[in-house]
Amino acid sequence: MIDFRSDTFTKPTEAMLQAMYDAEVGDDVFEEDPTVNKLQLMLAEMFGMEAGLFCASGTMTNQIAIKCHTQPGDEVICDKLSHVYIYEGGGIAFNSGCQVKPVNGNLGRIKASQVREAVNPIDIHKANSKLVSLENTANRGGGSCYEMRDIQEIKQVCLEYNLMLHLDGARLFNALIAKNETPKEYGAIFNSISICLSKGLGAPVGSVLLGTKDFIKKARRVRKVFGGGMRQAGYLAAAGIYALENNIERLALDHRHAQQIVAALSEKDFIGNMYPVETNIIIFEVKGKYSAQSLTGKLKENNILVMAISATQIRMVLHLDVTEEMVKETISVITGL
Repeated sequence: MIDFRSDTFTKPTEAMLQAMYDAEVGDDVFEEDPTVNKLQLMLAEMFGMEAGLFCASGTMTNQIAIKCHTQPGDEVICDKLSHVYIYEGGGIAFNSGCQVKPVNGNLGRIKASQVREAVNPIDIHKANSKLVSLENTANRGGGSCYEMRDIQEIKQVCLEYNLMLHLDGARLFNALIAKNETPKEYGAIFNSISICLSKGLGAPVGSVLLGTKDFIKKARRVRKVFGGGMRQAGYLAAAGIYALENNIERLALDHRHAQQIVAALSEKDFIGNMYPVETNIIIFEVKGKYSAQSLTGKLKENNILVMAISATQIRMVLHLDVTEEMVKETISVITGL
């Protein structure tokens, strides 16, 4: 099977497994796992931030960050398609007792003017606007990337209104490659950043939350409360280190593969509106003789797995387990439909 359902379906290579096998480990709850400590420091230094915290998932790092930045009754501002809002099980309400003000952005991205408009006045009848959360790349925006100037303008609004700024960087390295940006540019702007290692980078498990030393100290306590303390987690952290050392630059290949598939899809009369493809995610409308579900089934008959994300839309995600030969086979199947 050629699996385009998500870049979370990647499996460790033999070299990554060997790195995991060779990892030196300790008890991370006691902060004594040397491999976890190395990973946390590695990412903190990469982004020019003070400290990091290794967690089980991007949902956990996002939810810990929100909990640390807010108090119950506060409000979180984010795009209406944000992962923290629609794909984390209502965690903002459940874990932090906060409400969300969803903003109608463009392909999952919001503007400084929208943030300014969303901030509540100081009024006992209103929730306290406290945190802005951005997602880069934006999953439901088709892997769309923020422009750095837009992020900088949002930061200025946050400073003006004393708001914290968090980044859900589940696929941030895809954005860095696509926009030719550097990690330190992001570290200089955001109060906290969640970095996922288990998507395009290919590690089996794990995300790292970045921030100041004081913030991460608080985050470590929240992680414990959430049941996220891990013991000999260095075996997992070793995979993250390997991914950072070997799998960042190759993300450009996933982006090229996505463009090749887009070219084939664009020739078909049953393909409707397609989101602009900047990185490794393709989202397109299905019309005419197929529905999203029936086209998903047809592709599965040809050993190709995709995800119907609505009655009319399909998502395909490129990743390191999709080879050039698989892309050619996929294009051949699409051409023949």
